Amino acid sequence: METGEPREVHHFCLLAGYGAEAINPYLAFDTLTDMHKRGEFPKEVDGSEVVYRYIKAVGKGILKVMSKMGISTYQSYCGGQIFDAIGLNSELVDRYFFGTATQIEGIGLDEIAKETFNRHQAAFGSDPILANTLDIGGEYAYRMRGEGHAWSPDAVASLQHAVRGNAVDRYREFAEMVNGEALRMNTIRGLFSIKGADAIGCKPISIDEVESAVDIVKRFSTGAMSFGSISREAHTTLAIAMNSIGGKSNTGEGGEEADRYFPALRRSR
Repeated sequence: METGEPREVHHFCLLAGYGAEAINPYLAFDTLTDMHKRGEFPKEVDGSEVVYRYIKAVGKGILKVMSKMGISTYQSYCGGQIFDAIGLNSELVDRYFFGTATQIEGIGLDEIAKETFNRHQAAFGSDPILANTLDIGGEYAYRMRGEGHAWSPDAVASLQHAVRGNAVDRYREFAEMVNGEALRMNTIRGLFSIKGADAIGCKPISIDEVESAVDIVKRFSTGAMSFGSISREAHTTLAIAMNSIGGKSNTGEGGEEADRYFPALRRSR
């Protein structure tokens, strides 16, 4: 495929998953070459090296995505179509991405065409602010008045204060921010609400017939993640959490250090 659209790892993985055996992102190459000519890269790096490093970075990114799925070769990933569509309507998916699972409806060709037109108008318009570069809109790094992020600077700061100072009030502040982001539909769960029994014409059952929380959490278990992949601190915290509620944790590959065997609260089991 020869296209000017792909520029980040996600784009290349998506194209590969739908069968692209080779991809030529010519616009990304041209952009990097132009940036090099304008001196936006170190002088000791020539133009071909800049493009080479970009290709290498994309390749490593694709490899990381494949490895998380247990796929070891590009040929095995290519055309696998191991995706769910989120935010595309069924008509669009059935016509252009046949076979892809989709549970949540969304935009169609009309909206995609409008977004494309707006991007083109911004790129070739007369707005002096956009003369040299388009507004990234906070898609990657947080920007004021940009795209909403579930992990906002304020939420991160509150969580850090809660952890470092063992401050319950700051944790509640953090929880409010995160749950509030969900309600503002920055996450899929923000689009859903739980219907009560009355709303669906049913009679609520007695609380005595509901399984107790103590018994429910016994079925909780963490994934088999080694501390090499998620850090010793996170690995230990998961073990402590599961041991505290009576759930199960898993060491993953490599086990864990002997100093976590006692007290038993820190040991995976």
